[in-house]
Amino acid sequence: MDKLFFKITNENDENLRIDKYLSNVIEGKSRSFIQGLIDSNSILVNKKVIKSNYKLKLQDEIEVTMPEPIELDVKAEPIELNIIYEDKDVIVLNKPQGVVVHPAPGNYSGTLVNGLLYHCKDLSGINGVIRPGIVHRIDKDTSGILVIAKNDEAHNILAAQFKEHSIKREYYALVEGKFNKLEGTVDKPIGRNKKDRLKMAIVDDGKRAVTHYEVLEQYNNNTALVKCVLETGRTHQIRVHMASIGHPLVGDPLYGLKRQKFKLQGQVLHAKTLGFIHPTKNEYMEFDSDLPDYYIELLNTLRK
Repeated sequence: MDKLFFKITNENDENLRIDKYLSNVIEGKSRSFIQGLIDSNSILVNKKVIKSNYKLKLQDEIEVTMPEPIELDVKAEPIELNIIYEDKDVIVLNKPQGVVVHPAPGNYSGTLVNGLLYHCKDLSGINGVIRPGIVHRIDKDTSGILVIAKNDEAHNILAAQFKEHSIKREYYALVEGKFNKLEGTVDKPIGRNKKDRLKMAIVDDGKRAVTHYEVLEQYNNNTALVKCVLETGRTHQIRVHMASIGHPLVGDPLYGLKRQKFKLQGQVLHAKTLGFIHPTKNEYMEFDSDLPDYYIELLNTLRK
């Protein structure tokens, strides 16, 4: 493993968070990558373990142990992609339900990334070989719009917009229960479930998560179509937040009802609208996608 060494001698660097400082001075490494190294005790200050929020002091000596690159066999595959827009910097596409976004241990084929590598040979490499170009993701059984970065500059600019919560993200969710109040906001922190590591939960020490919702239609069988607007983007955010207020998503195998009304592949959730500032054109672009056929058929059944 390679080791990098830094010493804080510039007064302008004093009181900077260490994760911000290192992401600036180590080329091609994001702040989240640096935070991962800190969490694994691969970064020491004055030979001591620190946290990501450590503030630098003059004369601090930093030692960074860089992990060996992992060789993974992620192959390009001729998978059909529903591309809505593409230029030299980004690809905007509509992901179908049932497709995994990127490979994971034990599942290196048939993912969106495999198809993207076949379609575009030169994707952003910031997230490594296993997640090239992936700035954000949606769950396997969630359908809808994603933006993919084709180069590192586009990736960094888009990632900054996601971090600043300036990206417009609207989802349509079919949920259980009737609403008395037709709009509202759920502002509850989300973190890993302490008892079940496969699930997320509302936890006091979680990351702040904010979902705004608006009820679009209510149906006779005690379900409702809801538009959810994400202010933040935590794992399973809509699924956890709606369940927390008594309106779990229809078909959700993790957070939904034990006895489901319909035979479905998973939660009825579609990423319908995505808006962002283009990374090089510097102009606002917004994309909208139609609900998938199964979703429309289900709504038509509920409307009868």
